[in-house]
Amino acid sequence: MTPPILQLRVAVTTSDYEKLVSFYQNGLGLDPAALWTDMGRAVIYDMGRATLEIFDEQQAASVDQLEAEQRVSGPIRFALQVPNVDAALERALANGATLVHKPVTTPWGDYNARIKSPDGLQITLFQAPEKE
Repeated sequence: MTPPILQLRVAVTTSDYEKLVSFYQNGLGLDPAALWTDMGRAVIYDMGRATLEIFDEQQAASVDQLEAEQRVSGPIRFALQVPNVDAALERALANGATLVHKPVTTPWGDYNARIKSPDGLQITLFQAPEKE
């Protein structure tokens, strides 16, 4: 049976295209999957498996408390699973991200760091515990 949704795409609009493209390519290490230049400029990055999480305010506040010690995220926050949070954090910070909170270990065992992209979008970098 074909699922009702085949792909999730998130479109981020920015007034500083070059800066944001540089952050995603250099700061997060993503390679462009497609470029569009016919009506303006756009880039698509393949970011692996996608899920959509919908939180109520209490859940958002709980996650923010764990990751940043206070309610700080807006209505949209990316959570990107990375192989090594410390390395990903260092790379992101060197390429325009700002630290929202240093890495923490969550009650479910993930190792999470919270950053803000150059355009202000909050991003959780998370590393799942290794399976034994």
